[in-house]
Amino acid sequence: MEWSTARPDWEARIVAGESLLPDGLPINRARAEKALRIFKRLRVVDIPGKPTLGECSPEWIFDLVWAVFGCFDPAARRQLVREIFVLISKKNGKSTIAAGIMMTALILNERAMGEFLILAPTKDVADNSFEPAYGMVTEDNALYKRFKPSTTTREIVNRLDDSILAVKSADADVVGGQKATVVFIDELWLFGKKASAANILSEATGSQASRNEGFVIYATTQSDEPPTGVFLQKLRYFRGVRDGTIDDPTSLALIYEYPEEMKKAQPWRDPKTWYIPNPSLGKSVDELWLSTKLKQAEIESTETLSLFVSKHFNIEAGLGLKDANWAGAQFWPAAMNKRLTLQEIIRRSDVIVIGIDGGGLDDLLGLAVMGRCKVTRKNLLWSHAWAHEIVKKRRTEIATRLDQFAELKQLTFVKLPGDDVYQLADIVMEVEASGLLAAENAIGVDSFGVAAITKALTSEERGIAKERIVGISQGWKLNGAIKDMERDLAGGQLVHSGLELMDFAVGNAKIVPRGNAISIDKQVSGSAKIDPLVAGLHAQVLMGLNPVASGASGWDTDDMDALEAKIEAEVARAEANALAEAKADAVSHVY
Repeated sequence: MEWSTARPDWEARIVAGESLLPDGLPINRARAEKALRIFKRLRVVDIPGKPTLGECSPEWIFDLVWAVFGCFDPAARRQLVREIFVLISKKNGKSTIAAGIMMTALILNERAMGEFLILAPTKDVADNSFEPAYGMVTEDNALYKRFKPSTTTREIVNRLDDSILAVKSADADVVGGQKATVVFIDELWLFGKKASAANILSEATGSQASRNEGFVIYATTQSDEPPTGVFLQKLRYFRGVRDGTIDDPTSLALIYEYPEEMKKAQPWRDPKTWYIPNPSLGKSVDELWLSTKLKQAEIESTETLSLFVSKHFNIEAGLGLKDANWAGAQFWPAAMNKRLTLQEIIRRSDVIVIGIDGGGLDDLLGLAVMGRCKVTRKNLLWSHAWAHEIVKKRRTEIATRLDQFAELKQLTFVKLPGDDVYQLADIVMEVEASGLLAAENAIGVDSFGVAAITKALTSEERGIAKERIVGISQGWKLNGAIKDMERDLAGGQLVHSGLELMDFAVGNAKIVPRGNAISIDKQVSGSAKIDPLVAGLHAQVLMGLNPVASGASGWDTDDMDALEAKIEAEVARAEANALAEAKADAVSHVY
């Protein structure tokens, strides 16, 4: 039996308010219907009137229950879809869903002394999941006779076969040695901030190898900071499963987020779109409450607004919504083109300039390659960075992020000082070989870091003329480039390659007033590195000088009259040369 868990048309379906479940799932209808009946009978005690889940849940939750319990082969007693990832906004009933699904699993369990685990990152989150499960048992006489709940241990035990549902927190409880059949990982984004998260999750889910009927659910809201760690890894993986770029029929993604094209226009400002990241809108999510809190957040501060938008509209944090952030950051997402590689910039440009910044042992060395499109005249930006391995020890707070950029091949770690500079120089020479590197003012370098770069580029092997390397003044003297890049981003004149590395740098950039000017200050940004962005500003300075490529033919011009005159003159010259050659041939034949 073959099936796919991909839903490549998810963008159209989520906008239309349709189910995100893939077509053709291997559903055992009898089991799915039984599980749904059990789930719908469970009561929610913290809602007035104590309604059942069947009475107060939106359809998307029933879809989830149907798929989770229905993808099961009863003959082989094997769960067919074993990992499920759910991304929903805050207040969409995640803790209640956790309780309901895990109680349903406990009721359906056929394994004596079976273990079921809700794993939360903190005690508070664990309590939020246990309390609704406790209420579901105590509010149903039949369940209360069958199950024994304990608020002390956060456990619910089946009196008949000693199977148990335990709710544990990773920061307070011992997670090792679990033999859980079903595991519900709550608030995965918080695990993403834990250095030990991979080990914790491995301990919690390791027993799945010997429990064919088992499965794992990862449920989470969006992070309040740019996604990192295990959260980022799972988010990327399950987006790939959903999109069909990763073929894994044992994994299923229900991700409630805005389509990429919508994100560019800040759709969360329009209440008509709120149902997209909030599938429980009108049930556990109140539209008036959302509207009121959004207005309050906008008035309080951009920091408050950024947090609210990430948690309630599933917008990834990091760009353009923080106090003192660079104004260009809010236009950065809309200027992205993922197809813009270094080779594509070389292919499309009539001239290229290069910016370089950083390079200390606990710093990044940033490279920016900026081309001017020969058709649209837009500036095209590609970036890369290098870091010494030691930076992960000196800057532990960003070590995980740097590792992620390295995995994406947007950052390269080097072991020896100088390796980064020579690798950078190789890229410069690739551009030089194309004939497109500017003839003058080609390479802009931080005035304090020019020596090592100059030495590498002007070596006998590479042969770049020293005069083509320019020291770029820092601080307030970059004011013009900062403003120019802001305008180019806002006006669509600058297109970048959409690197997560640059999202990180742009999101970190802090503006500092300097008299009548502004600067992007490294000291204010601290350990949150901005070197690749500053390299981009260096390139912006050079592109503003209207450069000409070193290998330019002289035919590039916007003056069509002048171009026609050049063509006519060239044709006349060619005709004259041909006539002269013909006469010479005739003379040679006579003699």
